[in-house]
Amino acid sequence: MIKYPGIDPIALQLGPVRIHWYGIMYLVGFVAGWWLGRRRAAQPGSTWKAQDVDDVIFFAMLGVILGGRVGYVLFYGLGYWALDPLYPLKIWEGGMSFHGGLIGVAVALWLFAWRRRRRTADVYDFLAPLPGIGLLAGRVGNFINGELWGSETTVPWGFEVDGVVRHPTQLYEAALEGLLLFVVVWWFTSKPRPRLAPTGLFLVIYGVSRMLVEFWRVPDAHIGYFAGNWLTMGQLLSLPLLVTGLAMLAWAYTRREPSGNYAR
Repeated sequence: MIKYPGIDPIALQLGPVRIHWYGIMYLVGFVAGWWLGRRRAAQPGSTWKAQDVDDVIFFAMLGVILGGRVGYVLFYGLGYWALDPLYPLKIWEGGMSFHGGLIGVAVALWLFAWRRRRRTADVYDFLAPLPGIGLLAGRVGNFINGELWGSETTVPWGFEVDGVVRHPTQLYEAALEGLLLFVVVWWFTSKPRPRLAPTGLFLVIYGVSRMLVEFWRVPDAHIGYFAGNWLTMGQLLSLPLLVTGLAMLAWAYTRREPSGNYAR
């Protein structure tokens, strides 16, 4: 058993300005994605330029922030919204959804692809290996905030929180949805793959990882479980990602269309 250290979520305060660790983790994620994208664009044969990476990361940032907030309100916060009409605007109170952010990014990247006359699938594939470090950092931010804990446990790596030993499910997610996803998809995309295969693999790994960790993660108190003591909102939202990812992989290796991210 490990005693949770109770980390101050505020990293730095300058007068009335407070800089939160969670916000820093978002910055780490965006900078890491930008740097990795620049590396991929610099590879021989890439059809991406440095300026393209700068622009697509900007579009992705907007999609993550807007989609993540809207998704949280719709998936988890309708009760809060009913009590406070301004709740969706109060981003300083927290509340971001990965699934909402993913939808927001998908829309933003479609707009980017349309403006640049690229295939949307190619843009998705280029971005697929980039978010892993950001997802890892975000879950570390959840751990620092002391939120999204798991169920009670007796495992030696459990953390004592308010007198109860719990699974550190934020760290489980950091390892699976973040580090594992990044390593596998980055390796997979180190050479040309059929169109939509990278995106499909990203969705499969994330979907499986999230659904697995949800068996130990305690759901939001105002939502609870949907069936018995195991089916959660996170699992319901991740199942379509898993199915879509498997369908993309099947389509990719059936059609074997060459990626537009590499010059032919």
